[in-house]
Amino acid sequence: MQALRWMMVEPGKPLEPMAFEPTAQAGEVVIRVAGCGVCHTDLGFYYDRVRTNQSPPLCLGHEISGRVESAGCGAESWIGRAVIVPAVIPCGQCDSCRRGHATICSKQKMPGNDLHGGFATHVVVPARGLCAVDETRLSSAGLDLATVSVVADAVTTPYQAVTQTGIGAGDLAIVNGVGGVGGYCAQIARASGASVVAIDVSDSKLTALGEIADLTINARNGSVKEIKASIQAFAQAHGLRPRSEWTIFECSGTKAGQETAFGLLNHGATLAVVGFTMDKVEIRLSNLMAFHARALGNWGCAPELYPAALALVLDGQVRVAPFIEKRPLAQINSVFAAVHRREIDKRVVLQP
Repeated sequence: MQALRWMMVEPGKPLEPMAFEPTAQAGEVVIRVAGCGVCHTDLGFYYDRVRTNQSPPLCLGHEISGRVESAGCGAESWIGRAVIVPAVIPCGQCDSCRRGHATICSKQKMPGNDLHGGFATHVVVPARGLCAVDETRLSSAGLDLATVSVVADAVTTPYQAVTQTGIGAGDLAIVNGVGGVGGYCAQIARASGASVVAIDVSDSKLTALGEIADLTINARNGSVKEIKASIQAFAQAHGLRPRSEWTIFECSGTKAGQETAFGLLNHGATLAVVGFTMDKVEIRLSNLMAFHARALGNWGCAPELYPAALALVLDGQVRVAPFIEKRPLAQINSVFAAVHRREIDKRVVLQP
């Protein structure tokens, strides 16, 4: 089988299939791709001309699962194994990595940004940080390897966000924007024992959560003040803290969504920023001081957290299959266009 990459030769121009010879150097592996999810970060690179660290021509795609076909020196033990590739691969050797801050590693590598990504038949990546997939458990869960590609970003990114806030039973988690990453964030928060409030502008996305959310609110139907009052009433009725220590996950990645999330701060609150937008927002930063609140960023997910996030999926506590749509990799150009036009609500996984 000839190895192919679908290359972004220039942002906005049709992605082109190009043949290549996948070869692993020392510490690297060659993976036959099972599936690669289409993330809005990819669309940012492609449509919005967000600069990639490696200049085009570049193969995009960072939500990758597959099977290791060959390996360079020192990585041979991975041959034949099913794996998920971390969306951000830290070096493991620098000061930040040694101190447990892998996500700010200055030498980190992101497939589809620093090196060729997963919209291909094969991908060559460092072996360090690969997440092994137990195929017996995968089969028992009724899933396939392509489906769990979304664990690489859409699941692990909110998993890290939830983990670093420290929420648990008795806490109130407010997830603002529940399409894609936000939907998984709501599930992970629920699995952590928190009561979940879901906010979105789409009734269909709110409905898709089913019983995951204890309260759903369409942000189009009221002001931030009214949304806050509704949450306070819910918290009061359910024995939660109605006016303090909410944990707010901003997953919409929109200007309006970020302003709404900041407006929900109360005393002792935590704002976890998960979504991304290039738009600037207008907020009163002093609210953090006045409420003695905190704001946390979240870049990707440390590789050591991947197995626990994957376990939630394999145990059925986080559902992924209902929220993805598989398409052939050869349809990548039409899929990019459709996702960009918001014609597809689900996460698309492209399969070679």
